[in-house]
Amino acid sequence: MKLLDNKVALITGGSRGIGAAIALKFAQEGAHVAFTYMSSEDKAKAVEAELQALGIKAKAYRSDASSYQDAEALIESVLADFGQLDAVVNNAGITRDTLMLRMTEEQWDEVMTTNLKSVFNLTKHALRPMMKKRAGSIINISSIIGLMGNAGQANYAASKAGTFGFTKSIAKEMGSRNIRCNAVAPGFIETDMTHELDEKTKEAYLSGIPLKRLGKAEEVADLCVFLASDRSTYISGQVISVCGGLSD
Repeated sequence: MKLLDNKVALITGGSRGIGAAIALKFAQEGAHVAFTYMSSEDKAKAVEAELQALGIKAKAYRSDASSYQDAEALIESVLADFGQLDAVVNNAGITRDTLMLRMTEEQWDEVMTTNLKSVFNLTKHALRPMMKKRAGSIINISSIIGLMGNAGQANYAASKAGTFGFTKSIAKEMGSRNIRCNAVAPGFIETDMTHELDEKTKEAYLSGIPLKRLGKAEEVADLCVFLASDRSTYISGQVISVCGGLSD
């Protein structure tokens, strides 16, 4: 039996990078997968087809996780299309890196809205169906930067640190309803963004990582599968790093 057989999972930002890796792992473990995208419909449809080829139900939704109204409509659509909701992975996120003296109010607000308000939006609307079932797993994709901080990323670090307090609070609020909430804090993971880094920058990152390599999106996805599965039913309110030993 697969770890996520017959569960329904919703993943925001699931058309590329870590989100797509999570969607694929969930489907491989038997979950039916709903995922969101914002821009590339062709890419989203390709991921949708890849998931469906594994014999599960999958559907891509164009939805802005930072919009309260979009989030509400999304949850309603997923419930109508899939009939239930067992796990939510809040993965949508952006960066707008610059030093604080140069950071604009718009750059601050955009990152906080996309990275943190989106977690509130989706969690808020997912809780009611999970409460009816008296079961559910909410997984918030944060970042090691939220634990460590990083020059030029005050907005990003603040948004990701905010998910930690949110995660622990939801775990305490919803534990009596058998709803779990955990945060995953990836370190430096091989994605489109890291591929754009020059070799000198990559070497600087690697020098601080005890395992001396970047992580893989699939390694983040493996942890998410565990947290969404019945193998982790006594794990809630935790921040778990996937960082090769980088965290302080």
